[in-house]
Amino acid sequence: MKGVILAGGLGSRLRPLTLVTNKHLLPVFDRPMIYYPVQCLLNAGIDEILIVTGGEHAGDFLKLLRNGKHLGLRDLHYTYQEGEGGIADALQLAEDFVEGGKVCVVLGDNIIQKSIKKAVGEFFSQSEGAKILLKEVPDPERFGVARIEENRIVEILEKPSDPPSHYAVTGIYLYDNDVFEIAKTLKPSERGELEITDVNNEYIRRGTMTYDVLDGWWTDAGTFESLHRASNLVAEGGANLVDEPATNGLSGVTNTA
Repeated sequence: MKGVILAGGLGSRLRPLTLVTNKHLLPVFDRPMIYYPVQCLLNAGIDEILIVTGGEHAGDFLKLLRNGKHLGLRDLHYTYQEGEGGIADALQLAEDFVEGGKVCVVLGDNIIQKSIKKAVGEFFSQSEGAKILLKEVPDPERFGVARIEENRIVEILEKPSDPPSHYAVTGIYLYDNDVFEIAKTLKPSERGELEITDVNNEYIRRGTMTYDVLDGWWTDAGTFESLHRASNLVAEGGANLVDEPATNGLSGVTNTA
């Protein structure tokens, strides 16, 4: 299975910091933000990764990550998203890279405490469809929220004023190759983007969506408040961390779910 990290966008909620670099290269405690989704995939056994980025600072990723060998990656690829077409639009750029197989997609500003290896293994054995990772949160109205009936997701609602549950859809998604066919059928939402929620609801309609609940803490880092929270959580310990030793390979804390 291959991994895709979506690290585009203008990072407008983090200006003026993002006037000089991409949001996903800002520090979370003592490491660039992008290191955390890279480690998330590596801990799940995925070492072939495509980074989808965009904007005028896209070249900064190459300066930092180079070919990824020093981080333990077997192959690291890059592609460029023009404009801000949304998550599903960015994901379409990964079709050739995935080569007809399954894919694990991680949003570049998502940081988790523990490993997703168990969920990835379960999806590898799943014959078709998709799997999303949920997390119970106190403020579900800020996120896509799963409506669950009899242990099945029956709908995902985007930032509902009256959430049907406290289970937020995190920015970690597992898809079979049908995801690219589905993305091509989407129409832009009111904000002019192709929404990943529409992709997930199509899998639900087909009856091929499964889910798991993340162990440990989860946060995004896309606002000043959540960036500060992420740095504090990492500083307190327990996150999956990427180090850059003098030789190839990784060290640091590796927690398993």
